[in-house]
Amino acid sequence: MADVEASVRDLVNRDCDCTEQALAQIGLRRKLNLLIEQWKAAGGGDVLPVVRGRMRLRARTKVGKQASVLARP
Repeated sequence: MADVEASVRDLVNRDCDCTEQALAQIGLRRKLNLLIEQWKAAGGGDVLPVVRGRMRLRARTKVGKQASVLARP
């Protein structure tokens, strides 16, 4: 999904048509929401990870060095 988002962002930044990629992104989001709903209906109750936490970890990694585990759940 991140690849599709990056593709849409790149096309928008270059002022190009991104209709196909944007529709693919919406489709992926719908599929992900459906999977989460099914998981919850099947009894899933764990706290799901959020993007904000992953972005915080990504910002802490240094360029040119291999990323290491910075936080444990």
